[in-house]
Amino acid sequence: MLRRTILKTLVAATCALAISTSAQAELKGSVNYIIPFGPGGESDISARFQQPFFKEKFGQDLVISYKPGGGGAVGWASLNGLNGDGHTIMGVNLPHIVIKPAQKDVGFKTEELNTFHMFHFTPDAIVVTADSPYKTLQDLIDDAKANPGAVVMSGSGKASANHLAQIKFDKMAEIKTTYVPFKGTGAAVTALLGKQVKAEWGYTTVGAKQGDAVRMLAVAMEERHPLFPEVPTFKELGFDMIGGAYRGIALPNTASADTKAMWSKMISEINTDPVFRQKMLDGGFAMLDVDADQMDEFMKARTEEYLKDAKEAGLIK
Repeated sequence: MLRRTILKTLVAATCALAISTSAQAELKGSVNYIIPFGPGGESDISARFQQPFFKEKFGQDLVISYKPGGGGAVGWASLNGLNGDGHTIMGVNLPHIVIKPAQKDVGFKTEELNTFHMFHFTPDAIVVTADSPYKTLQDLIDDAKANPGAVVMSGSGKASANHLAQIKFDKMAEIKTTYVPFKGTGAAVTALLGKQVKAEWGYTTVGAKQGDAVRMLAVAMEERHPLFPEVPTFKELGFDMIGGAYRGIALPNTASADTKAMWSKMISEINTDPVFRQKMLDGGFAMLDVDADQMDEFMKARTEEYLKDAKEAGLIK
């Protein structure tokens, strides 16, 4: 048994070294990691968490730059015009890359994006202030049933993960709430803390950042988030909801299959680093490891769900 364990450890270490050596051989200089939003958001935060681990493991600098506009669309529309030699990558987000091109022409189509890895998500959560009369999810449901439309909730944007969660949950709970889209999670949190709304469709990251100022009523995860062991999942409470804002990375579509496979392995190596994982969990993120080989199946399932929910809500035709 001990001999087998040692052999497995040696094989794993050899594979990791092979990935690192291969990456160092192919990457001849720094990598431009483009975030299609402004600085300071969760896409930027998670990229900056990855930055030192990339340098440590692969010996190259991961230089973060920004191309905001159109809720990410400006960046994604430009991706396939960039060099596909592996020295340029771009962050991608779900449901954004599915819903935006389904609504109108935004310069790219979902299937044109060469997404090679999904490495985490920020689970949807219903968040209230610490002094809110809503102590449980049932308290909010009861109020919404007694006063249809009077429970006003902030969220990050229209047709976003927050908005789709609100639509799905209202249907499941047989209630009617009012969703107010704000420009970003920060603005939605400000509205909550300023008592402009009764609750927020936010993320577990809001709970991590705001601490004792807020209370989460439920999180959209398979199991409870390790940072919030006292907060139940929607599933525990009878609502089959798992999801949030998924984040991954794409290459220009001229990148070779070898480059795509190399990058997917590198992101997986960072993702499995225990120190990196702990940083992400402490920030309220939830881990995911969908590699290049699994991407088609993952995207197919998510796309079908997003389009179904968006059509039912009248967000797309």
